[in-house]
This record gives sequence, C-alpha cells and structure tokens, in this order.
Amino acid sequence: MHTLSAVRSGSVRFGSRTVPSIKDQAWAWTKYARCKPNWARSSPATTTSSPSSPPSSPPTSPSPPSAPPSPPSSPPSAASDPSSPNPSPPSTPRRSSSPTSTDPPDLLQHTIRFLRLAKKLRESDSADPDKLDLGKAAQLHCDILRLCNEYDLAGIDVVEEELKWIREIGDKIRSEAMKVLERGMEGLNQADVGTGLQVFYNLGELKATVAQLVNKYKGMGVKSVNAALDMKAISTSGGGVYGPGGIRGSGTPQIGGGLKARDALWKRMEACMEQLHSVVVAVWHLQRVLSKKRDPFTHVLLLDDVIQDGDAMLSDRVWEALVKAFASQMKSAFTGSSFVKDMFTEGYPKMLSMVENLLERISRDTDVKGVLPAITPEVKDQMVSAIEIFQTQYLVQCFKRLTDLVNNVFPVSTRGNLPSKEHISRVVSRIHEEIEAVQLDGRLTLLVLHEIGKALRQLAARAENQISTGPEARQVMGPATAAQLKNFTICQHLQEIHTRISSMIREFPPVAANELSPALGAIYEVACDAVTSLFQAMLDRLESCILQIHDQNIGVLGMDAAMDNNVSPYMEELQKCILHFRTEFLVRMLPPANTTAGGTEMICTRLVRNMASRVLIFFIRHASLVRPLSESGRLRLARDMAELELSVSQNLFKVEQLGAPYRALRAFRPLIFLETSQLGASPLLQDLPVSVILHHLYTRGPDDLQSPMQRNKLTPLQYSLWMDSQGEDQIWKGVRATLDDYAAKVRARGDKEFSPVYPLMLQVGSSLTENASVAR
Repeated sequence: MHTLSAVRSGSVRFGSRTVPSIKDQAWAWTKYARCKPNWARSSPATTTSSPSSPPSSPPTSPSPPSAPPSPPSSPPSAASDPSSPNPSPPSTPRRSSSPTSTDPPDLLQHTIRFLRLAKKLRESDSADPDKLDLGKAAQLHCDILRLCNEYDLAGIDVVEEELKWIREIGDKIRSEAMKVLERGMEGLNQADVGTGLQVFYNLGELKATVAQLVNKYKGMGVKSVNAALDMKAISTSGGGVYGPGGIRGSGTPQIGGGLKARDALWKRMEACMEQLHSVVVAVWHLQRVLSKKRDPFTHVLLLDDVIQDGDAMLSDRVWEALVKAFASQMKSAFTGSSFVKDMFTEGYPKMLSMVENLLERISRDTDVKGVLPAITPEVKDQMVSAIEIFQTQYLVQCFKRLTDLVNNVFPVSTRGNLPSKEHISRVVSRIHEEIEAVQLDGRLTLLVLHEIGKALRQLAARAENQISTGPEARQVMGPATAAQLKNFTICQHLQEIHTRISSMIREFPPVAANELSPALGAIYEVACDAVTSLFQAMLDRLESCILQIHDQNIGVLGMDAAMDNNVSPYMEELQKCILHFRTEFLVRMLPPANTTAGGTEMICTRLVRNMASRVLIFFIRHASLVRPLSESGRLRLARDMAELELSVSQNLFKVEQLGAPYRALRAFRPLIFLETSQLGASPLLQDLPVSVILHHLYTRGPDDLQSPMQRNKLTPLQYSLWMDSQGEDQIWKGVRATLDDYAAKVRARGDKEFSPVYPLMLQVGSSLTENASVAR
C-alpha cells in the first residue's frame, strides 16, 4: 500500500496510470481544475473571495495564476469549461462550509484513495474470477462508491474512467450474489443464504434485496394458486378445448371429458400445494438466516436491518398473500364454475386433506428450536377457512344423502309399510361410507357424525310413528297379532342399526363417540318402546299367577297332599303362561344364543332377563308372606320353587346367569326348613333381601305379631306395590312398628318372655341399619 511519503517522493503508478507527486501538484492542480471539481462548480455567491481576503492556495506549492471571478449573473467562462481547447486555471475558490467541499490537496488524496481501492477491487477480480470473494468485493465496491459520492469525485477523468468498470463489477457482484442466495433458498442451505445476504448488506442493498426476493416468492405462490384453477389450462391438459375433456365456457366439461378434467384439476391442486410449501419454507429459511446472522464487523443483526419494530415477519407477509389469493380463487371457483363447485364439494375430504397435509408439512419442516415457525397455530385456520364454503356444501349433501335413505325406509306418506332388511343394510352402509370418507380428519369426522346424528334422530322419530300402541299390541293370551309382529320388526331393525353403528365407532375417541351417543340413545329407546308394553303385559300376567299363592292354603295342607307329585294350581298356570310367551312371542324376538350387539346386550335379551329376575324375586317375596306355613306347606313350597326354577331356565333365561335373584331363590328353599334357633347364624341370610327374611319370620311368630300387611289391612297386591315403591329401610320401619306393637301387647299382658322370633327380627333389622350407616 502506498503511503503519503511515497507520493511526496515521486510519482506512483496504479496500473497504467501515474499519480503526480507533491512536487508536481501545481501541474496536477491545473489538470484536475479542468475537470470542474466541486469547488470549481460552486455558485458565485459562495466561491468568490472578498476583496480583502487573500486567495487560498495549497500550502506546499505555489499558487497558480488566478483569473478574476466572474459576476454572479454571467455564464461560466471558458476557463472553467474542461471542454475548452485552451482552458485557463480556475480562480482560487473560497473554502465552502459544506462537508463535501474539498481543498485541492484533500481532493487529490481522496482521488488517490479511490484509485487504490479500485486497483484492489480489480486485482481481486482478475486473480481468479470464478473464486471471487463476493463479500470482500462488495465491501470494496461499497467503499469506492461511498468515497466517490461523499467527496464528489465524479467528473474527474481518472475517476470517470474507473467508474464504468466499477459499475460493471458491481452488477457482476449482484448477479453472482443473487445466484448464491437463490440457490441457498431453494436448497435450504444456510451457508449460501448467509453469504448472499452478507454481500447485499455490504453493498448497502440488503433491505431492498430482501423485499425483492419476498415479492418474487410471493408472486410465485400467487401464480401457482391462480394456475391451479385456470380452467382453460385444465381444459387443454384434459384433451383440448373442443376435444374430449374440454371445458365449456360455463365451466362444465364436454361430454366424456368429466373424468379427465377431474384428474387434471386434482393434479394441478397437488402441484399447487407443493409449490406453496416450497415458497413458504424458502422464505422462512431466508428469515431464519436473517435472524441468526450478524455482520462480522459491526455485529448488527441482519434481520434488524430488514424489519423494523411493528413490521410483519417475512413469512407472515407471504402467508397472508397466499391465503388471500387462495381464498379468492376458492370463492370464484364456488360461484363461477358448477363443475369445480361440484367436484370440490364431492371431494372436500380430499381437498381438506391436501390443505392440512400442507400445513402439517410446513409446521414440521420449520419446527426448529430457537427459531419462529413459518406459520403459527392461529394462522393455520386461515387456509382451512378459505375452503369452508365447500365444507358447508359437503355437509349439506351428506345430510341429504342420509335423509333420502330415511325417507325410503320410513316414508312420511305411508304408515303401514315396513322396511326390509335390505333397506336397513343400505342405511348402515351409507353411514359407514360417510364415516370412512372423512375418518382421516378428526375435525371433519365430528362434523359428519353430527349430520349422521341428525339423520338417526329423524329415523328414530319416523320409526316411533310406526309403532302400534293399541290393545292388540298388548294382548298376551292369544297368538301374536299383526300389530305385535310389526312392532317386533321395528325393534329388530332399530336394534340392527344401533348394533352396527355402535361397532363402527367403538374404536373412535370418546369425543367422537359422544357426538353420536344421543342419536344412538334415541334409536335404542324407540326400539325398546316397540316391545316394552308387550313385556310389561307378560310380566303383569306372570305376577298375577304368582299372587294366587295366597289363595292356595299352602300353609295348612295335609302331609298327603304335600307328598303327591302334582304341581300347585298357581304354579301350573304360571308354567303354561311362560311356555306360551316363549312359543308365541319370545322366539320371534330373541336373537340366537350368545348373540350380543357389539358387546352390548340385545334389547329383547335384556328385557327377558329383567323379566326372569323379576319373576324369581316376586315369587320369593310372596312365598315369604305365606302365613301360616306348616311342615307340609314347606314341602309344597320347596317343590314349587324347583318347578319355577326349571320353567324359567328353560323358557326365559338361564337362572344361573341371573346373579342375585337366583342366589336368593336357592337360599330361600333350605331356609324354610331350618329351626328358628338356627336362623341367626345361618350363612343363607347373606343371599336374601332383609325384607324376605323378616316376612318369613312372621310365619314363625305368634298370631298377635302382625305383619305390616295385616296391620294395615292391605291385600297382597297392594302391599307388594307399596314394597316396590319403597326401599329396604322403609320396609324395616314398617316391620319395626309391628314389633313395637307386639312388645306393647306382651307387656300389657304381663308376660315376661317374648317369642324367639322377636329378638331375631330386631337383630336382622338392626344389621340393615348398621349397613346403611357404614354405607353413608
């Protein structure tokens, strides 16, 4: 590097040019003055010296002859015109107060520095153009132009000669830097992007360059969106405007071209999603490098040079533009082309999958620790919202498809026609198809399940209107009527729908299952209503048979009557009714053995099980109320219980599967043969309701120990109905009142001893109270 002393000692060469020494500055003065530097071009008002001021001159060389100053209004003289053939030296100017005004020696030094920097830049380029250090070259280029502008060196011959090449090398640096930068953005290479950004930062053009890049990628994305729905292009790719697959002006495919046009449109949508992904990730990558890279000398964060406080991030700007363009195109497609509208409505799950896959890929590919993602959860919904117009139409079409089937199964105009199994299968299959079409998207699945729920509730309401409710639907003494058969069919159809749909959603998350639960509950309830009245009529008939036990005088039968093999008349009638119900009704309603509704008990199976349990409990209750009960009566009662167990197990439900009612029946039979003194410690008491034990103990007590039924003068039916409406604790209160009455009578007579059953009944009842306290 040449120093000022070297310049003083002699001329210094820069390439093919020679810079004069201090000794020759007078001649340099004349040479440079010809080029009209800043001090020579100043206005007369600022450059003309006052008469009393001596002219300024370089301190180290004699002053050149000065020309008299021109008047302010006169045009420039030939002496100040570098194009004049015989230019005269300029007059000595007054030193300007402007920071850019330069004295001749200073101007010379800045010119020398300019040439040195230009030489350095030229050497870096000529050494190996392919290995040009773009960052250093950009810094040199920027320093050169800054020096030229700051000290107004333009117009000087040697400067002008270099500036042309400097501008050319500047264009080259920009071009090469842009190639590196774009290559880095496309390949997501942080090093290349950082290099390119540093070059433009050194050039002082970072903000403008980044804005240019963002606009470029933004335009690429918007163009891709517009091209995806360009019906003319789709028409061409589908077979030509007028050939097969062409699109008419209305947006409708030509005859035979619908399939090709659909395929072409979906392919373009896929390409659009791919392009949007590339655009967003590339801009995010640019933003990522900007947020991490600092200038090595000033340590300024490059992002701060590009984005000011309050400005949107680069990726946000691009995303906003893309969403706006996408929403606009979707709206135009919905209103302007029936073909696109129908296609996107029918294929909404596919389009939603494309959009959500795009969002998922962008989120995944820009999820880097310490760096803001390209899109936030808040803005993700913007893209999905852009296609909501098709979602709404899709859900409308979904509900319409389902309700059309409901209308076919249960027409509004006719009440008597029943659907076939094929009708029911079509309904279930349609529901399965609707769920399967959207099952990959949880949010859309919930929306479709909501529409399915509405259709199922409509189906339940239609089916409910078909149920027969007259006397012919409740009769149980004769064969099954047409009304009953109709109700059986409705129950079975609804049970089929409930079973199969429940199995479809069994693996769904709870929130999805809960969406259909009310509708499935409505289906199940109507299915139950179709046969519940019949089951209640059958149960009422069986209970009326059991109530006849109080008319049989079982307690006073002789031993001969007790030992015969004949069944009690009431039990014989009960068995006949059970068999009749089995052959006329249950065989038509009950499914094959061990059949379950997807893990749920079938409706008729549940109703039969409940009826069998009720028959056993009802029989034990009234058997315990029989009073008096002789030894022969106990034998007859035990035989009746055996017959009841056999009849219920064969015709209604396997008694071993009934649980507590069966255990109670099995415990009551041996209990009646125990001595009173053995009852308190018997384990049989654990399987019996407390009310049954207490009522049976009345049969072992004296006549003045009245039961609540006797005390209140109720019939067995009335007392049984009262017990159905009360809990065990309330029944115990009624029993306790009779025990208190009995104790009062004993004391009134002056007796000192109570019947052995009295303390036993108090013991049994107190255990009920203790258990209730523990439970609380």
